[in-house]
Order: sequence, then structure tokens, then C-alpha cells
Amino acid sequence: MEPVSTSVSVAMWVAFWVIVLVALFIDLAVLNKHHGKVNIKEAAVMVGIWITLALLFGGAIWLFEGPQHALEFYTGYVLEYSLSIDNMFVFILIFGYFAIAHELQPKALLWGILGAVLLRFIFIFVGVQLISMFTWTIYLFGVLLIFTASKMLLQKEDDNFDPGQSFILKILQKLIPLKTDYQGPNFFIRENSKWFATPLFAAVLVIEMSDLIFAVDSIPAVLSITQDTFLVYSSNIFAIIGLRSLYFLLSGMAGKFPYLKYGISVILFFVGVKMLLSHFIAIPILVSLGVIVGILGLSIAASKIWPQKTVRG
Repeated sequence: MEPVSTSVSVAMWVAFWVIVLVALFIDLAVLNKHHGKVNIKEAAVMVGIWITLALLFGGAIWLFEGPQHALEFYTGYVLEYSLSIDNMFVFILIFGYFAIAHELQPKALLWGILGAVLLRFIFIFVGVQLISMFTWTIYLFGVLLIFTASKMLLQKEDDNFDPGQSFILKILQKLIPLKTDYQGPNFFIRENSKWFATPLFAAVLVIEMSDLIFAVDSIPAVLSITQDTFLVYSSNIFAIIGLRSLYFLLSGMAGKFPYLKYGISVILFFVGVKMLLSHFIAIPILVSLGVIVGILGLSIAASKIWPQKTVRG
């Protein structure tokens, strides 16, 4: 693994935040215009725009910070984006469980993404500092990723995520009663001088917790590519801010990619092994990028070739 880099300029940080804030505002305006009812074609265009934006930002990194940093950004972005696909199916289950209407889903996803932006920064900063101070933690992260990959491969079809069993939801219900028959845009309502949490708030809370659990796997995976705080965080955030569009694309295509689960688990296994071997074998960034893209492409192709076989629950 390369040492922590501090060469990225303040200007790149400023440019990054300006682009992210403007893009989020535009994305919010587009989804509000559609009232959450985005068809597959529209969602595909929006996903394409987000990916293009990430590619252009990587080009700016190439121009101002050098090709090595740009390749690390691209690899981290592709890795994070591919891992995010599996998390989108969890979001679909959460919205279905709480019966969140389509027009309310963008609001829930927005708050979920904003929370993820803050939590990821904390996780990434801590992760980079841990590896910098205690080099042995990289082996711990590697073992964690291999364990997660093995768990995904061995997971049975009927072991799907159950939002109702989330411990954060159980904590919420102990603190404040949940108004299950309310389906409006408020997070809290008051009836008969008593406050209630709404299903929308519960959905946001469970989404935040699922993303937190997801980050435990995804952030160590990106740290296997680079330990530069800016590159890890920017690649993470560019993947995260496009998740609302990706959600609407995948929600209309759920079940059409049954082999993605296995491709994602193989990717996690690969980066886990890469971390374990990092002090003995230096795997070039281009090789890592090729392996990740190749595995993702093969899993999608397999889903198209054998669509009749339902692998995912």
C-alpha cells in the first residue's frame, strides 16, 4: 500500500464540494418535478449523467494531480458503485416494508444520502488514520472483506434483509410510538397531544443504518486501492450522490440481474486478498480496475444469458 498522500490541493477540495452541491440540487429538482415517478429510460439517462460527471471529475484529477491519482479515483469509484448496486435492493425492500409511496421515496433517499455523506467522511478519516498509525489494521480489513464475501456466497435465498428486524427500528419504537397508518411527507405528527414517528422517518432511519453497515465493507474495500483521504472520499461520494437515480433504475429492473450478488461477492473477495497481500505483492491499479470491471461485466452478462434462473431472493 502507498503512504497517505497530502498532495491534493485545496482547490480540488473546493471544486469537489461545489460540483457535489450543485449536482445534488439539480438532481433534487429533477426528481421533485417527476414526483418520484421516474421510468426506466429517464432513470438510465440520469445514471448516465452521474457517471459522466464522475468521469469528467476524474479527468480533472488526471490533469491537475496526475494519472496515478486519477486511476485510483476511477478504480475506487467503480468499486464503490458496483458494491452500491447490491445495497439498492435493500432500499427496495425497506420502501416496500414501510409502504412508502413513490412520490415520497426521493425525500427519503435524499436524507439517507446526506447522512451517508457525513458518516462516510468520519469512517474514511478514521480508516485512513488507523492504517497510517497501525499498519496491521489493513490485514484486519482484508479478513473482514473475505468474511463478508464468503457470507454473501453462502447466503440462502430466503435469508433476505428484513427491515422489521432492524435493531435501530426496535430502538425507535421504544423511544417514540410509530404511526403505521400514516403515509404523508412528515417525519413526525402529533395526535391527541402525543407525538408519533411516521413510516417515512422509520424508513430513513433504517436506510441510514443499512448504509452504515454497508460502509463497514465498502470503505475498507476502497482503502485497498488508495489511502489518500481525498481520493477515497471523493470516489465514495460521487458513487453515493448518484444512488437516487440508480435506485429508480434498479427498482424497475429488480430481478433482471440475478448473478450480481455473486459478482459483488467475488469483487469483495478479490479486494480482501489484495489487502492481505499488499505488503508482499503490489497489484497495479490498472489490474485492479480491470478485474473489478471484468467481474461486474461477467455477472451482468451471465444474468442476460441465463435470465430464467432466479438466483436472487
